[in-house]
Amino acid sequence: MSQTTKIFISAGEASGEHYGTLLIPALRRLAPDAEFFGLGGQRMEALGFRRVVRAEDVAVMGITEVILHMPRIYREYRRLKAAVTTENRAERPDVAVLIDFPDVNLSLAKHLKRAGVPVVYFVSPQLWAWKKYRIREVQRYVDRMLVIFPFEESFYRERRVQASFVGHPLADLALPTVSREEFARECAHDSSKHLDPSRQWIGLLPGSRLKEVRLNLPEMLRAASLLQSQGDYEFVLPLAPTLTAEQRAEVKAMLPAATKVAVTNDARATLRHARASMVASGTATVEAALIGNPFVVVYRVSPVSYAVAKRVVDVPHVAMVNLIAGRRAVPELIQGDFTAENVVSHLQPLLDEGPAREGMIASLREISGMLKAEDNQGGESAIDRTARITMEVLNQSREES
Repeated sequence: MSQTTKIFISAGEASGEHYGTLLIPALRRLAPDAEFFGLGGQRMEALGFRRVVRAEDVAVMGITEVILHMPRIYREYRRLKAAVTTENRAERPDVAVLIDFPDVNLSLAKHLKRAGVPVVYFVSPQLWAWKKYRIREVQRYVDRMLVIFPFEESFYRERRVQASFVGHPLADLALPTVSREEFARECAHDSSKHLDPSRQWIGLLPGSRLKEVRLNLPEMLRAASLLQSQGDYEFVLPLAPTLTAEQRAEVKAMLPAATKVAVTNDARATLRHARASMVASGTATVEAALIGNPFVVVYRVSPVSYAVAKRVVDVPHVAMVNLIAGRRAVPELIQGDFTAENVVSHLQPLLDEGPAREGMIASLREISGMLKAEDNQGGESAIDRTARITMEVLNQSREES
């Protein structure tokens, strides 16, 4: 019996929308007749995804922003809920893939499950770090949890959740192929500072959001100034493409005239060609590990946010690469420990050939290997595996109904 496959996807943040953009073609290869709809971004829409709610209408950050936009967010959420709980079975999705974004997606999971829709959750919320009480929602409403960090699989399985480590999508990306000379020319288009390919470059990755940049970049620049006084270094600052022209102008105004800092849009090429880097805690630390660039993890938040985090976050390390390794493979300089002097003392040994640099490169190679699922080694990517498991859940649901 021929039937159209309806797949609901909810991806409300930039990283989730990126994964959604990769996932739609992978699912379409397995179900050519599939129709996709739900919460997503413009890139998903360009692939034929019907946006019931636009990601840009709900992806606000911070308590203040959420309060200000609460009426609109709630209105959009009700539209999303209505799309999955319709009484018309012909309009109801056959399966749902919820990507990260736990404040919306865990609530959606409840409505989907009660409507008889099987739920696949891709990219786990960090319940292992905080809000462990929300595991009950996962147990009740999520059919399969697909995780991208190896330690998450055992966390969920120990709590009676059917979880699978599919590998990290970033681990499937090839290394950037741009040469140092080409990269230096590309940086010159977006910066008045011209890089010299014959000199050592140090990456400055302060975070993707303007708030993070404001908190992390000034101390990074102080460290850069100290390093420049000790050696012949140049610095590369990749800015997230999500920053507006006004925000980019604000960041560029922070750069000191005396320190040579070139601005680029390409974080991965920066990590490929930098001798070492200062990296704000987040996804960029995983990218640095996968590319094999020695680095120091730094991070600073507001005093209030830090005080709250100290009370509710329960993890032995802040950096994801250290959580994956199960040890302090990379130095972490957080909040009060994040000073220019501390950065220099930890970064300097990574710039010269020797045991510190060689040891970290070996650790990053080990971590990189851990980010690929064992059964992905045969050529199946993390995204392909996610699509395959989603279709298995869908087909099992059809057989049982």
